[in-house]
Amino acid sequence: MSIAVDSVSLTVRRSDGELAAAPWPYTDIERMESLVPWRTFRWYYGQKHYSGFYWSSTMRAHVIYESRLELTRLIYADFSPEVRSIHAQPFLITAEIDKVRRRHVPDFLLLRDDSVPMVVDVKPRELLTRPKVSFSLGWAREVVESWG
Repeated sequence: MSIAVDSVSLTVRRSDGELAAAPWPYTDIERMESLVPWRTFRWYYGQKHYSGFYWSSTMRAHVIYESRLELTRLIYADFSPEVRSIHAQPFLITAEIDKVRRRHVPDFLLLRDDSVPMVVDVKPRELLTRPKVSFSLGWAREVVESWG
């Protein structure tokens, strides 16, 4: 899939609560060590997904997740020897696609030893066939892969 993506930016939330924006290809991945999740989530009676906190031995802290599928991916990353840090909802990607402003928050950013960072989106297989989900993940993947 090839999508015309213009004016991409990355916005992060620092541990002091401040927002910091940078043009997409110029963001320093090492400065992402001090990020906090882009958004928080609420629990309420009867909600359809299972959110929570997972104690990560890699992070020596809790990492949030919004579904059991995300929890499974989080545990997998926590047990991976090359993963040195795990960041839930690490940043907001904003891009203009066909003159429409689009936004996407990935589920996880995995910083790995001697390797490129890994941006992870977690979706159930049956949702991947939906056009809206497929399009959103498609342009976000193109932007992330263009970063390297």
